[in-house]
Amino acid sequence: MAILNFKGKAFVQNYHLQVKYHQLIPRKEKSLTNKVSLHDNLIIHGDNLKVLKALLPTYAGKIKCIYIDPPYNTGNEKWAYNDNVNSPMLQDWLGKIVDKEDLTRHDKWLCMMTPRLKLLRELLSEDGVIFVSIDDNEQYHLRSLLDIVFSEENYLATFVWKRRASSALADNLISQDHEYILCYKKVSFQGFHGKAKDYSSYSNPDNDPDGDWTPGDLTVGMTKEQRPNQFYNLVDPKTKRIFKPNPRRVWSYYPETMIKEIEAGRVIFPDNPDDRPMYKRYRKNLKTQFNPISTWIRDKSDPSKRETSDELYELETGLNSEGTRVIQNIFQEKVFDYPKPLSLLMVLIEQVADNDSIVFDSFSGSGTTAHAVLALNKEDGGNRRFILVECEDYADKITAERVRRVIKGVPKAKDENLRKGLGGTFSYFEMGPPIEMESILSGDDLPNYKDLARYVFYTATGEEFDEKTVDEKRNFIGESREYLVYFFYKPDIDYLKATALTLDRANALGPYKNKRRLVFAPTKYLDQEHLDELRIDFAQLPFEIYQLVK
Repeated sequence: MAILNFKGKAFVQNYHLQVKYHQLIPRKEKSLTNKVSLHDNLIIHGDNLKVLKALLPTYAGKIKCIYIDPPYNTGNEKWAYNDNVNSPMLQDWLGKIVDKEDLTRHDKWLCMMTPRLKLLRELLSEDGVIFVSIDDNEQYHLRSLLDIVFSEENYLATFVWKRRASSALADNLISQDHEYILCYKKVSFQGFHGKAKDYSSYSNPDNDPDGDWTPGDLTVGMTKEQRPNQFYNLVDPKTKRIFKPNPRRVWSYYPETMIKEIEAGRVIFPDNPDDRPMYKRYRKNLKTQFNPISTWIRDKSDPSKRETSDELYELETGLNSEGTRVIQNIFQEKVFDYPKPLSLLMVLIEQVADNDSIVFDSFSGSGTTAHAVLALNKEDGGNRRFILVECEDYADKITAERVRRVIKGVPKAKDENLRKGLGGTFSYFEMGPPIEMESILSGDDLPNYKDLARYVFYTATGEEFDEKTVDEKRNFIGESREYLVYFFYKPDIDYLKATALTLDRANALGPYKNKRRLVFAPTKYLDQEHLDELRIDFAQLPFEIYQLVK
């Protein structure tokens, strides 16, 4: 079992449970849609920890693919710890820039990441996958933390991505050219999509009854010392030509098995004595129709290619410089440092997300993840959706503006699709004030009906809130597996003081089907006998959301 100790661990292990739910305020003027909705593509400006919590009522267990690019904690990023945890030590950390001289920088980073990863896991679907980019500064700590949050058994891979070709930033004559992308599943992920096999080399020139085949290697990567019984001369029974074994790669079979393969016509002897015998690799015997992907993500512009089997597929992406070029092409100036290349996000998303999946990025930066989703949809007609969260002030001017431009079209873009526009919509939200249940008593900062209904429904049922089912006139806010849920509320202190669940209101709820009715109201004027007769469980606002009482 993974163990990771750091300062502040005891205070942040369950901090995600203490984070208050916040309102998400729609901004029509910053959106690119006719109807702002939480079920649209989303760009949300606000503290990502609080936004993650605010999204739980709508998106818990719904996200198929998460990609995040958190601070690498290099000491040069000027990030500060900002979670208001109830601890003197963590309170002392608040707002202070983390630099290279900070001896607690790894502790602060882990305290920042822990609650966020725990909430991200709650958002992930059972068959979902999370990718996290990182470099050597925190790779070890991140792997240990992910082992704890997602479980060691759910580790999938560590991809190595070549990010640059220049040695300009070399230190001690070592150029750190790579980054890592750690990948974990939630529970039941079915596997990467891989690469569809190329069958163009398969044919049946000799009318073999076993069908199409292609020549395959008749040796294995073992030496004669390791496999002495597979080190022998191979004789073509027709020409009597002798083919000597390779001391470093012996034959694939023992002599008696090789004879049976030859007699069955499954060994191909060459006409040229300098060539090597091969065997027939039948298409029908392939275990899968797809090649697995390599954990090495190569530079697609590099003309050299590692020697790999034709059964292995290497993801090919651009360098960091590609990300910079794309941003400059969109904005006609450099507006963001070190954006991730579009091709990197596209290949990752394409490997795990279905055509209708939701893709999530809570450190969204320049908006590459949204751009990648829209580009993939344009390519294959998919209906993937994105959710971006960005806490910095550039959320509108850079993150959202990039998405606006790629949707509408970038006139000077070299790519034809981007020039014409990728199409799509998005709704822009800003994080609002916390939903403080106690404020119902005082009348301060009362949330609107749907925001509080979302919070109440999710907290009481643990299920997704669908605002389309809300009928305020009937005080109906949704149906769960166990309940029909009703909510007597208005952001009006006089209404709250004067409203109670009465017999008339209870009878007006309508038929209860085969489920009990869960009713939230400021108070009730019904005894338990009437509540049981009407199959009502009553929950008083604001204190009894977590524990329903009769």
